[in-house]
Formats: sequence, C-alpha cells, structure tokens
Amino acid sequence: VAYFYYVCMGWIYSTSRLFAINVTMMMMTTPALLAFLLVGTAQACTVFIAGKNATTDGSVLVSHSNDGEFTTDPRLVKIPAQDWEEGSMRPVFFSPEDYPRYVGTDRGAPEYYPKSSDEPSFQPIGYIPQEVTHTYAYLEETYGAVNEKQVAVGESTCSGVFGAIPLGAPNGTAMLSIDELTHIAMERTSTALEAVELMGRLAEEYGFYGAGEFEGTAESLGVTDPHDAWIFHILPDPTGKSAIWAAQRVPENGFAVLANMFVIRAVDPNDKENFRMSPSVHSVADEYGWWSPDSGELLDFTKVYSDGEYAHKYYSGRRMWGGYRLVGKDYPADYVDLQSDPAYPVYATLSATDKKVSQQDLFRFHRDTYKGTPYSLSEDGNLAAGPFGTPDRWKAGPAEEEMMGNWERPIGLYRTSDTYVVQSKGCGCGEAVLWFAPASALGTVFTPFVVSMTDIPASFRSGHHSEFSRGSAFWGACVVHNIANLKWSYAIGDVESMQNELESSSIQMVADMDKRCSQNSLPSTASLASMEVVYVENAKRVVDSMWSVSDQLLFKYASGFVNENPDKMSQMVGYPKWWLEQVGYKNGPPPPPTEPKCCHPPHKDLSNEEVTVAVTHESTGKAAMRQYLRSQNQVDQQ
Repeated sequence: VAYFYYVCMGWIYSTSRLFAINVTMMMMTTPALLAFLLVGTAQACTVFIAGKNATTDGSVLVSHSNDGEFTTDPRLVKIPAQDWEEGSMRPVFFSPEDYPRYVGTDRGAPEYYPKSSDEPSFQPIGYIPQEVTHTYAYLEETYGAVNEKQVAVGESTCSGVFGAIPLGAPNGTAMLSIDELTHIAMERTSTALEAVELMGRLAEEYGFYGAGEFEGTAESLGVTDPHDAWIFHILPDPTGKSAIWAAQRVPENGFAVLANMFVIRAVDPNDKENFRMSPSVHSVADEYGWWSPDSGELLDFTKVYSDGEYAHKYYSGRRMWGGYRLVGKDYPADYVDLQSDPAYPVYATLSATDKKVSQQDLFRFHRDTYKGTPYSLSEDGNLAAGPFGTPDRWKAGPAEEEMMGNWERPIGLYRTSDTYVVQSKGCGCGEAVLWFAPASALGTVFTPFVVSMTDIPASFRSGHHSEFSRGSAFWGACVVHNIANLKWSYAIGDVESMQNELESSSIQMVADMDKRCSQNSLPSTASLASMEVVYVENAKRVVDSMWSVSDQLLFKYASGFVNENPDKMSQMVGYPKWWLEQVGYKNGPPPPPTEPKCCHPPHKDLSNEEVTVAVTHESTGKAAMRQYLRSQNQVDQQ
C-alpha cells in the first residue's frame, strides 16, 4: 500500500532510473485505490483457432473471451494508422486492463483522450525504437484484436514457472506486457509469423511481465492471418529482464483450444516450418536440470515451463475437453495432472478436424456450458442451477472462503467483459471481419466490424461497469443476461431466438458486402462510405434489439409468472417437480385443518329432518363472473 501511495504522489523508483508514472491508480480516491489493490483483475480467457481448411468458407478463425471480474474495460476502440519520423521512439505504457485501460493522446484514439482537464494522462514506463515510419490501423479491446492487414490475436493467460516485475515498480525489470506486445504487433506486422517473431524478439530484448496474480505469470496467444495460424507461448526468463517463448504452427486443417494453460509440447528447433522459439527455451531448461541436450529427446515446453492449471483441477482441462468435443473429438474427460499426466499429453496441442467450422459455430462454442454431458451446469436435477437451470455460478464470497470446494468452469461465463471472433479472409472485401460481443456471450449478440470503418459506433466504444447507460452495448447485453436469469430455462429460448436472428442477418449482410467488393475490385471512397453506413446501421439495430428484448423478457417473466399477450397473462408455471422434491416442498405447512363448507353448507331440512349435502365446488362471486365471461369469449372465438 505504501508503494501505491508513492505511485499516487507521481514518483516511484526503478532500478535503472526514476519514472514519473501515471496509471489507473493515480486517478482513484483512496478507498477506490484500496479496493483495486484488494480485488485486482483476473483474466481467465478461452481461445479457439481454426485453420483455413478447417472452416466452411476457407477463412482463418481465431477467437477470444475476456473473462475478467466485472472490472475489465469492455470498450472496442479503433487505433488509427499513423506516420512517424525516422528515429522516433515509441512509448510503452503499463496496462491496468481495468477501466480505463489507457488515458492519453499518444495512441491517436479520441475515445482515450482525457475527459476533462482534471483527468491526467498515463505516462510511459519506457520507450522502444519505433523501427517503422508507418503503423497500421487496428481494432482493440484489452488486447490488439485485428489490424488492417488481417493479422489477428486471441489471448489466454497461463501459469508459468518464472515471474517478473514491470518497470516503474520497486525492483522492476521488464517493460512489455502481453497487452503492449499485441498492440505493437498490430501496428507493425502484416503476417501472423511476422507478429510472432516480433513479439518474441522485443520480449527478449526489453523483458516480459505477466499478470502475476493467482492465474499466473505467462501468456498464450492464437495469432492468425488469411493463410496462417500460430500458437504463441511466453513467460519471463529467470532474470526478469528477458523472455522465454515458443510458437507452433497450426496446420491448415487444424483446430486448437487455449484455456489458461500452455499446450505446446515437444518443440523441434530444426523444424522451421512449424516452430519458432527463443534460445532460452533450451538454455534455461538445461541450466535448471529440467532437460538435457544429451537426452536425445525433444524438450516438452508445457511440462518444463507450465505451472499447471490454476484455480482448481479441470479449470483448463474441462474447457479443452469441451471445445474439442464440439468438433467431434472424443478425448478423455479425466486425468491425473494436465501438465504432466502419466498419459500425457491428455489433449493434443492441436487436432486435425473433418468437421468444418464457421464463425457462427464459434459463437456457439463460446456459449457452451457442457449441456447434455455429466458436467452440465444447467441440466434438470442440478440443484446448484436452481429450479430454472441457470448455468451461472457466482464468484466466491465469504461463505465459499470458509469451505473447500469449486464449481465447474464452463466456456460460456457470466463475468465476461467481451468476446470476439476474427475472420481473416483471402477474398471478398480484402479485410478481416471482427465479430464483437460485449458482456457475457450467453446473453449478447456477435456484431461485425471492419478496420476500414472511420470509427466504431459510440455504443460499442464507450460504456463501462461502474456507470449504467442505455446507450451502451455492453449494458444492453448485460441486462439481457441478468433478466434472463429470472427464469433461465424459459427465457434462454427467447434470447437464442434474438441471437440467431440478428447474427444470421449480420452474416448475410457481410456476405452482401463481400459480393459488392468482388464485383468492384477497387471500391471507390463513396462505395466504402456506403458500406460503412450499412455496418453502423446494423450495429444500431443490434443494440436497439438487445434493449427491446430485455424489456420483453422483464414483461414476460416478471414476478414468477409467464405473461403472453393477449390472453395468456399470469400463467402460473410454478417449479419443476424434481426441484420441489429436493428442497423439501412436501415438508412444508400442511393443508388447513378446518373442513371447508363454502359455499352451500349442509343444513337440516325441517320437513323430514334429513341433512342436505354441502355443494363446495361451484364458483361464486367474481370467480363465477370470470368463468362465465371466459366461456362466452371462447364461444365468440369459435
């Protein structure tokens, strides 16, 4: 806390020099700062990668779910192309990932400009040579997502055996986080392999630092372009001043899942077609006695440099199993240790697949909660899912801290700030399509954007967790998801109908744009502008629809009823029988002890002293009138 007090004062000491550093913590009041220190941001993301022969249209796909703790900055922002003078230096910033992820003008995005004179800009923790005189335009959320050359990235934090401290902190040694590495790759590279090699080289030269919280100190990326796909792993080296990294090519018919743990196994430094790596991969392993060049065996990168799954066993493995199952792969669901199981590797680094996938398949994959399997979070009979089968399991609070236990970790997660799928294509308009879905994939809609747009619509480039706004796509999706939890097993059908309708129409819209481009190999400025209008109008339709559906869901499932106009209001559907049995419904209060006499109690007939039997089942009062009116209405309808 004392360290962060000095950060707030504006000065901290580095081993190499004093830095004036200005990051998110400087913008907070003392209580907010302490809350940030205690909570932090956990990134636990899932990535899917599909080579061009593994997809239905020949595009290369990569995805990313940003599974933070409801503090991660959810904005989609365009970074414009820029020109630089020879000899320029590029500032490198600390990446807090929470809102705001960056404040300043250096990156050229108005969304990041200070909102007032009282809001200070972030200050660099270091500089690197710019190396290029022109940087490409790209779209980013927490990480660089896709640039104008169709280079795309999906990120997943991993455990690692070494850690490093960022420059600017006491004993800081490393300048580059995965956030900044992806930004620089977006700015400078035109192929996936160029991006891999650039990120690796810069991390070796300037040092790499990871998240450093419970989820680990290392990172994994899927890196793609219209023709190629790579898996990239990186962690700090033992000095904290450099990095250890390796990359493996995904074959054209390959499909891979990254789920918060390294997956690259045997690395072959002589196979340049399929592998790239730093010299430290082998030198450090040899130095620590984890591998020997005399062994005659290839080094297993995951077995040597991973610290295994974090949070709990199956935290990574269940998603890997779940993801591969979605493309028809029958891998074992159980294992001893995912990092070094006696039967390792439990799951292949990647898998060839005969089942071709589309962008819409990846939308569905990111919503998967293992339904129909023994690990489903929402099947009937799962008491934790409640009577209406919600797949959500909230983060641990005080009670969970007092007892040992864990929930299954699904792919589709309630605390996701955003998910995206990038479709890098070798045809059509000659640019990648970023399908962006704010908030949890379970309740949101994947909406297409392209880098050539002059800017991202305000509803997607603004909005954050600490300020509710009906102008925000993030909050629109978040409200849909939360209201659906009133009666999940009922409402999810309405939500899926919205998703299918809007996503299918967006896919058709993109296909129409591609057709227009193929008919005009050099689209004019006017035609590009007209296409942008179509994208913007489509995004507005999506946001308007999410807010409309959230209102419809509230109306339809309010107060435990199902309400359907015009004549099916206040339907009493109650609870499922299995749930009533498990919660002890039968053990509730018994029926009233008084025997009812209404509405014609028995009386003695004075003429013959015989007792007349009471009539107890006829409707009376208002109920009788309602029954009559209903019957008349049915007759009229007939």
